[in-house]
Amino acid sequence: MNPQEIIDLEHETVLGVYGRAPFVLERGSGVTLYDTEGRAYIDCVAGIAVNALGYGDAGINQAMAEGMQTGLLHVSNLYHTAPHAQLAQLLVETSFADKVHFCNSGAEANEGAFKFARRYASAQGHSDKTNILAFSNAFHGRTMGSLAATPRPKYQDPFKPLMPGVRFADFNDLASARAQMDHTVCAIIVEPVQGEGGVYPATPEFLAGLRALADEYDALLIYDEVQCGVGRTGHLWAHQGYCPQDGSCNCDGRCPYEPDIMTAAKPLAGGLPIGAILVRQKVADAMQKGDHGSTFAGGPFITHVAHHVVGRIAMPEFLADVTAKGQLLRDMLEEINSPHIVEVRGKGLMVGVELDIDAAKVINKGYARGLILVNAGPNVLRLVPPLVISEAEIVQVVKTIGEILGDE
Repeated sequence: MNPQEIIDLEHETVLGVYGRAPFVLERGSGVTLYDTEGRAYIDCVAGIAVNALGYGDAGINQAMAEGMQTGLLHVSNLYHTAPHAQLAQLLVETSFADKVHFCNSGAEANEGAFKFARRYASAQGHSDKTNILAFSNAFHGRTMGSLAATPRPKYQDPFKPLMPGVRFADFNDLASARAQMDHTVCAIIVEPVQGEGGVYPATPEFLAGLRALADEYDALLIYDEVQCGVGRTGHLWAHQGYCPQDGSCNCDGRCPYEPDIMTAAKPLAGGLPIGAILVRQKVADAMQKGDHGSTFAGGPFITHVAHHVVGRIAMPEFLADVTAKGQLLRDMLEEINSPHIVEVRGKGLMVGVELDIDAAKVINKGYARGLILVNAGPNVLRLVPPLVISEAEIVQVVKTIGEILGDE
């Protein structure tokens, strides 16, 4: 089939809820994608921050081959398998968490986090403690509960009524958050670095203030690290970058930047579908057998691959490399001499370039120049390339963006 035949077949048979680029991808290598016509594209989308180790990675290929050798693609959660326990152990050892629950996506992880928070409040005898506080520009998913916490009329309005009990405050505004808090709030959910909302990092004061607010009202603090977690910011978990790691931290006991629940998904298995909900023991203690579940979650094949991915990314030298390359990317973007650039922001290899023009113009022109980009809102270019992108590839990416903006 030629590319147009493939596109026509999709239009005939696939629900049209996506706007796709005008080519058909066929293969990938490193951070480069190739279409069916043989054209090459440097990929700064990475499957929407999923393909952290790029395409055709030898380690992932080996891990998949090892997983296939057992013949256990799926057995369900009615039975024990080693890979999911080993992945849970790795996630616990590299985070604040005491327990892990596996699921299949970021939206599903956030749905589970809401259930866990309400279950915790119920277990404490607070049947009226059901409200959830979320923030402006947030994106937590498109299922009914996660959508209720995503304040976008375009996404919400066609599907109302949504899950009740979600209220909103302004992101990075602690006074606004406090004004929305009371003893009926069971959880506060926040992205340490907002992704779809425009690549806005939370301030240290904001996260520490939310931690204090949650403690004051006996609410659970939930971090949505579906997009910003697993090395994307130069730290394994984005919130870890807020607390000094060199022994100078003055945290007396509990770190003021750590949550009670954290959701993760996108890059966990390097492109295979998986999500995880990481929780403190007090949350785990509230959950009973039968309270939550999933047919496919935590399967031995995917968790074996995910163990390899997380183990690789958690290496200090890997994270340091992400930090250095992220700084290079931001520095070079700031050097572009274009009146269309309003601001460059982000952490690690999660970078937003706010423009005074429609980002779609730049994205569409990028295709013709061998560059794949994505937006974060109407006027923000979001750069979330594979974490293995090279300095030379970063130079080429910035050069191409500069040329496109120079034509506008």
